[in-house]
Amino acid sequence: QVQACGGGSVQAGGSLRLSCTASGRIFAVNDMGWYRQTPGNQRELVALISSGGSTQYEDSVKGRFTISRDNAENTMYLQMNGLEPEETAVYFCYAGIILSGTHNDVKYWGKGTQVTVSS
Repeated sequence: QVQACGGGSVQAGGSLRLSCTASGRIFAVNDMGWYRQTPGNQRELVALISSGGSTQYEDSVKGRFTISRDNAENTMYLQMNGLEPEETAVYFCYAGIILSGTHNDVKYWGKGTQVTVSS
């Protein structure tokens, strides 16, 4: 239902763009967002975007990361600039989806994509 791609390895200060696409028998996609997780730690919210385009960012990424979405394609993007080594993590995307024939918003998660930032 939800697939993320775009991870990779960059040097500190570099950029990466992640994408996340929802597919299937979709009636509507509400909030979409990105979390990241490092070994031994809980997932932390990086950014989220509503269907109307309202955004929210974790404080440390403000001004460097930009979340956007293409509602026609049910796809969300995360442009990450000025990456720092401590941001090395597995990045997970989610989408709040209402499937056709249903009324409930269910959060679907994509498989994580690894982002590695070297110093």
